[in-house]
Amino acid sequence: MNKKSFSFRREERLKSRKTIDKLFRNGQSFGQFPLRVVWMEMETPMGSSPVQFALTVPKKKFKRASDRNRIRRLMREAYRLQKPQFYSHLPEQLEQLAMMLIYTGKEIPDYQTVEIAMKQLLRRLSKKCQKSTR
Repeated sequence: MNKKSFSFRREERLKSRKTIDKLFRNGQSFGQFPLRVVWMEMETPMGSSPVQFALTVPKKKFKRASDRNRIRRLMREAYRLQKPQFYSHLPEQLEQLAMMLIYTGKEIPDYQTVEIAMKQLLRRLSKKCQKSTR
């Protein structure tokens, strides 16, 4: 795999407030402790990337910004490394996918915990996308 496939580019970030609102109103969700994903298929692609991705860590559970940033960094890195495999399992008919990852745990995890949960979550998500496009 080339180095570019592991990058996390600007087009892949989900930033549109309208899209995020629509995602939470109409999207589907499931959890894989300590992560939860809310996702939906986009009718009109918002960019060149097959997936637009955002993540959040609740301020209510983690008061210190440094703790939230650490968890976000772990989640982003786990996603970035699993992304090429996830993209290869997405169905061809899928125009674009919007997804938001939410950290639901109560303490700061180690990388291995986040990585394992991310692998399982993305595997389940790709299977759900394949079922919904049939």
